[in-house]
Amino acid sequence: METPGLAVHGEAAPFSAALRSLINNPLYSDVRFVVGQERQEVFAHRCLLACRCNFFQRLLDTRVPSPLVLSTVPAEAFLAVLEFLYTNSVKLHRHSVLEVLTAAVEYGLEELRELCLEFVGKVLDVELVAVTFGLGPLQGRCMAFIEAHSQEVLRTRSFLELSAPALLLLLRSDRLGVDESELVLAARSWARVGAAVLERPVAEVAAPVVRELRLALLAPAELSALEEQNRREPLIPVEQIVEAWKCHALRRGDTARGARCRRRRGTLPREHHRFLDMPFK
Repeated sequence: METPGLAVHGEAAPFSAALRSLINNPLYSDVRFVVGQERQEVFAHRCLLACRCNFFQRLLDTRVPSPLVLSTVPAEAFLAVLEFLYTNSVKLHRHSVLEVLTAAVEYGLEELRELCLEFVGKVLDVELVAVTFGLGPLQGRCMAFIEAHSQEVLRTRSFLELSAPALLLLLRSDRLGVDESELVLAARSWARVGAAVLERPVAEVAAPVVRELRLALLAPAELSALEEQNRREPLIPVEQIVEAWKCHALRRGDTARGARCRRRRGTLPREHHRFLDMPFK
């Protein structure tokens, strides 16, 4: 009985280097792409793309004429995808990793997606965290980062570009390391940017999130100043401000709406907080 053969392996590095040399190389290329808004020409090899990625297999089976136009993916991200397909490895950069991640999802490259998420998790900073907050697998890590660096994150441009659901989730956190007065200002800045982009009133843009602002934590003088500003530029529903005044008048928290009176980790102490009976947890 013939014994089964034994697989032996040569050096991986020269093999990988040889394949890497074919990335965007017109030599022996049999398909061309025009990618990104910059319309950069990229060369590739049909058989390799088709055997590595079902998306390209379907695309190339249609026998559409070359070049194939892929205008939604930036050239740098597309070249990273090719690098992964040719070598099963990829060099990622924080300035372009989200575009590579988007391409990986679009092309059904689950392993590349996981590599991108792993990379993002390692390089999180105040600029990147707000952008990646909406990514499900990273949401817990992003939340912990924002809670630990709340003031820095609130000052970034990325914070102003958060989606309403993402900001809503943030404002529900007890562990934000920032005072409520700063959160009110940040929410107003966020709503102003959204109103300018969407061409809608500030109050309308802010409506999905401002209910999570804990106005009862503000001192009476701060609440009066907010009420005056709210008359000039409506942001917060009047009844929400009335609820906050009610907590002051009754000298206790509203247990039916406990979260509205509960202190956050970064809440600065005020005299009336001792009447709320709701310490930070």
